[in-house]
Amino acid sequence: MGMNGRNVHGLFLSENQKRLTREFFMSDALELSRRLIGKIMVHETPLGKVRGIITETEAYMGVEDKGSHTYGGRRTERTEPMFHIGGTSYVYFIYGMYNCVNVTAGAEGTPMASLIRMVEPADEASKSIMERLRMADMERRRTAREKRKAERVADSVETAAAETVAAATEKVPTAVKKHLADGPGKLCIAMHITKADNDIDMAESREFYLTEGIEVEKSRILTGKRIGIDYAEEAADYLWRFTLT
Repeated sequence: MGMNGRNVHGLFLSENQKRLTREFFMSDALELSRRLIGKIMVHETPLGKVRGIITETEAYMGVEDKGSHTYGGRRTERTEPMFHIGGTSYVYFIYGMYNCVNVTAGAEGTPMASLIRMVEPADEASKSIMERLRMADMERRRTAREKRKAERVADSVETAAAETVAAATEKVPTAVKKHLADGPGKLCIAMHITKADNDIDMAESREFYLTEGIEVEKSRILTGKRIGIDYAEEAADYLWRFTLT
């Protein structure tokens, strides 16, 4: 997001965007990942509706993709949503800290998905809510750290309380504004996407879905290697990451 707080086109978009229907998701994950660039993900949060323009995705092609959770046909309680019909959400937890959100592709039983890596706020209200959600998460993590310290240092409780009050009134740091949702974990925090949003039919849901967004020329989409899958041997070098420039 630019320093003017606008999205990739320098403008915020109205809410009059057509919903993506089932047909949109009925391709393989490579095609879906490209087509999702510029589309808008919508999620109802405790603070109101947030809308994020998708600016980066990664394709995971299922049973033959060594980078995929379903490589070799692996089907577990965790990966079950990947086997569901295109347009289903797949939310998983990593590093004991963050959620990641994916959208499945293709027919029932074909475990492919597109990881949504980055979004930018589609309107001013979404930007404000995203900032508040990011700040609230930072405060929760800071409080948790102070609580752990309190178990070791008797006077830490008083210190933590004082810092929590200060956090509630501080301005949104420039780093948060600049990197509001430019990573899978930050995205889920900024849009309040949790495990409760796993296995949702996004072609039917009224709380979690996708809409049309901005028109994107093919020349503006760069391809690159997927991130964080060094274990995937040759699949780690596939250019299956798509980024809007």
